[in-house]
Order: sequence, then C-alpha cells, then structure tokens
Amino acid sequence: MHFRIHNEGRVYLIVLIIITIIFTPFFPLIGVMFFLVLCFIYYFFRDPIRSIPNEEFILSPADGIVTYIGDSYPPVDVDVDYNFTKISIFLNIFNVHVNRIPTNGIIKNIKYNHGKFINAKLDKSSDDNERNIITLEKENNDIVIITQIAGLIARRIICDIKEKQKVYQGHRFGIIKFGSRVDLYLPSQYKPLISLGQTMVAGETIIANPKEIKEISNSFKN
Repeated sequence: MHFRIHNEGRVYLIVLIIITIIFTPFFPLIGVMFFLVLCFIYYFFRDPIRSIPNEEFILSPADGIVTYIGDSYPPVDVDVDYNFTKISIFLNIFNVHVNRIPTNGIIKNIKYNHGKFINAKLDKSSDDNERNIITLEKENNDIVIITQIAGLIARRIICDIKEKQKVYQGHRFGIIKFGSRVDLYLPSQYKPLISLGQTMVAGETIIANPKEIKEISNSFKN
C-alpha cells in the first residue's frame, strides 16, 4: 500500500493527530470523531504513484469525471486569438486532488483570478469562479491551457510551478482543496480520445494523441 500524501495535507494531519491524542483519554466519543476526520483528511490528500507514458501524449491533468467537451474561446486572460477544444473535468471530494502536467513544454504565463465559489459542475464556473490559468507552450509552439477552478467547497488553489519553467507530462504541479474542476484547452486540431462521463486518472488517461503514436510504454512516477 502506498502511504504518500501531498505536502498541503501534512499540517492538517499533524494537528488532528495531536487533538485526537489529547481528547481520546478524557472524551472517547469526541476522540473517535476526530479520528474519523483524520482518516478523511488522509484519504483526501493521498498522492498515489501513477504510471506515466514515456511517449508524448496529452494526459489528463486531474482525476474526475468529464462533464464537457466542445469548441471554446480561450479564457479571457489568455492572449490567443484562435479557438480551442475545451475539456472540463469535475472532481468530487473523494477524487485524488493532486493535479499533473498534461504534456511537455514551457510555462508561458500563470494568471490567478479571484471570483465566486459556485458549483464547479456548472459550465459558468469556468468564467465566474476563483481560478488559476496556466498557459503552456509546447516545443512546436502549440498552446495548451490548464485552468484550476475552485468549487462550492474548495476555497484554495495551490500551484507549485512558475513562469518560464520547463515541465514534463505527468509531473505534479498543484492541488485544489476539497472539490473542484479543471478545464483543459487544446488546439482544435487535437482530436479528443475521450467521451462525456468518462472517468479520468491524472497522469495516466490519454486525452489526445497528436503525434499518432501507436505503441505505449509506461514509467512509474512517485
């Protein structure tokens, strides 16, 4: 069994462990309640090993369910004048919330927008909710956009990458706490290989195959 958790969850775990130890001898019922919360926090911040393809694909940036696939303008803060294919992935509180880079490239721009916290299942959350917009430029100059979107419960978006940084598919780049959504904008010539309602696994599920690679070999990533 793999026991790794994301760094953002460690403070919660330490505090809850201390509180559970203090309360359990004197108030067993309260101690049990804190222990159950502790188990949930561990489960939410779990960070499992993923099998990342060695060949270059477009991989899912998040675990969750695909709720939208269609033509779209880029986010208003991205200076690009052509359309994309937008793919929206909804994460409930039981999904792994660690986000992963969908493809190799350079981080061209990162823009954080404050906003609302409406239900992330709604498509208007792409424009209205608090969000972090990441523009990635591939080696061939194609632009891929990843947007981390806060939801009804999620109130904090963590992004661990910086502008001008070189990134690689499948590598972790952040986490959204407690239910959220991730939008992925691909160049319109990239044909999606997924469907509405499909379950995504970050760093493993292949969303598009722009190089039309026929054989896949994997490597395990911590």
